[in-house]
Amino acid sequence: MEASGILPILKKKLAFLSGGKDRRSGLILTIPLCLEQTNMDELSVTLDYLLSIPSEKCKARGFTVIVDGRKSQWNVVKTVVLMLQVILVSANKLTRYIEPCQLTEDFGGSLTYDHMDWLNKRLVFEKFTKESTSLLDELALINNGSDKGNQEKERSVDLNFLPSVDPETVLQTGHELLSELQQRRFNGSDGGVSWSPMDDELLAQPQVMKLLDSLREQYTRYQEVCRQRSKRTQLEEIQQKVMQVVNWLEGPGSEQLRAQWGIGDSIRASQALQQKHEEIESQHSEWFAVYVELNQQIAALLNAGDEEDLVELKSLQQQLSDVCYRQASQLEFRQNLLQAALEFHGVAQDLSQQLDGLLGMLCVDVAPADGASIQQTLKLLEEKLKSVDVGLQGLREKGQGLLDQISNQASWAYGKDVTIENKENVDHIQGVMEDMQLRKQRCEDMVDVRRLKMLQMVQLFKCEEDAAQAVEWLSELLDALLKTHVRLGDDAQETKVLLEKHRKFVDVAQSTYDYGRQLLQATVVLCQSLRCTSRSSGDTLPRLNRVWKQFTIASEERVHRLEMAIAFHSSAEKILQDCPEEPEAINDEEQFDEIEAVGKSLLDRLTVPVVYPDGTEQYFGSPSDMASAAEHIRDRMKLVSLKRQQLRHPEMMTTES
Repeated sequence: MEASGILPILKKKLAFLSGGKDRRSGLILTIPLCLEQTNMDELSVTLDYLLSIPSEKCKARGFTVIVDGRKSQWNVVKTVVLMLQVILVSANKLTRYIEPCQLTEDFGGSLTYDHMDWLNKRLVFEKFTKESTSLLDELALINNGSDKGNQEKERSVDLNFLPSVDPETVLQTGHELLSELQQRRFNGSDGGVSWSPMDDELLAQPQVMKLLDSLREQYTRYQEVCRQRSKRTQLEEIQQKVMQVVNWLEGPGSEQLRAQWGIGDSIRASQALQQKHEEIESQHSEWFAVYVELNQQIAALLNAGDEEDLVELKSLQQQLSDVCYRQASQLEFRQNLLQAALEFHGVAQDLSQQLDGLLGMLCVDVAPADGASIQQTLKLLEEKLKSVDVGLQGLREKGQGLLDQISNQASWAYGKDVTIENKENVDHIQGVMEDMQLRKQRCEDMVDVRRLKMLQMVQLFKCEEDAAQAVEWLSELLDALLKTHVRLGDDAQETKVLLEKHRKFVDVAQSTYDYGRQLLQATVVLCQSLRCTSRSSGDTLPRLNRVWKQFTIASEERVHRLEMAIAFHSSAEKILQDCPEEPEAINDEEQFDEIEAVGKSLLDRLTVPVVYPDGTEQYFGSPSDMASAAEHIRDRMKLVSLKRQQLRHPEMMTTES
């Protein structure tokens, strides 16, 4: 029977154990109410409960029941206390059997008794006893079920089973109850009288202490069990998460990478593969984040130093690290491979555009205006060809690096035969490089042809320029002939020297004319080779021939004049000699007439202009130059005339004359 079950009856205070004792140390049971006014069933229940509280030792000393029987019928009293010895005394004679200090105030004693306080503590005690006993059974079941030495129980007991009440709360209740039981004193203690607590309280103290000790022991074991259970649960959770990570990485993650072996055949294809790989990396990143968290948890457990779990934890950590690092290495390898492929296709595309640009430039027929334009075009071609060489070299380097990576790809195949995929990638890379090499070779051949054509055009322009220069030179020679080649000489010797110089001058002009014609003939050949028309040969050749014809006419006129001057001076000098070798020849009148005729013809020729085939006329030198030359001839003719008169009339000529 528990107080909580009959709490309404106990609150009526139909009977109570005040804690007082008779002179025989028997317990005093007090029934304070008039029995005629009492429900006998409730009183019976109350007495049954109260009599169940004392120990057997206390019961052996007997009970003293105090009943207010003043208004009671005696037979009722005997019915209630039939099991007890009855002594009928008046209230003032109770002290014969019971000390006043053992009687409550209701019966003239000094014993303090608070029924509600006793009832509350009784409820607390019974609740504590009930909860602690139940808790001890539960904790013992949990602790024994988690005992490593009892494998059968470990398998039969649910390790997730929890106590029905909070052990901390129960322990706190027990400590508070024990403290109150140990500190309870009667009011008389302040006056120097030392009293012990009520008997039920004295009985409760060791029981509470025993329960507390058992609870602390079991609870300590339970805490260790909980710690072990938490550690085991955490270890199982870690193991489960580790296997989730490992299974995904070795399963779907590896399958994703197995399906990605191509490198693409263009920049766009490589970019698409790279984007797909980034999506795969994103999925892997989530699992790698779980790996980092698990690794930290495992490291924390390893630092805890539980030797029994070290081997398993290290095995899990090693397995997780091996799988994650292998998968991360494969992801990095794939990323590097795609990056190399993207760079390779980028270089290939740039090179292809360069070759297209160079080919487009070579396919357009150019007509440069001059040699400078040709040189600039040649320089541009050489620069483009050099750029193509650099691009092709870069493509070879990128391609070789990519081939080296592909050759190492088999080590990441996870058992998959990638021979076919690798061969396709290798064939594609080599095909791109060979195609670029062939395109470059074709462009080089076309550049050679264009270079030869450009050089021929340079030669053509040079020939045309030099031919025009030859015409200018010949024109300058003609101009010099007409303007400066005027003198006829003061005597025959000087005139012969002038004639010889003139012939050399003519040789120079002849060489210039021949050089010009050769250049013009070369332009014809170059134009035929280039399949074009010369820009200047159409008018240069007529100009050259016209100037040369004018020069030839002027030169012949100059030769005639010098030859006539030589004949004139030679004849005149023979006559004018002071001691001629053949005097009889000097006296010949015909000779004087001939000299005079040559002189007049020479003077007349000096006044005649040079007439060109086109009807134009040109005089030698300036009028003053011609007048000076004519004056010199007239003077020589006068001397010849005087000599003739002297020979005819010697007596007429004086020494002075």
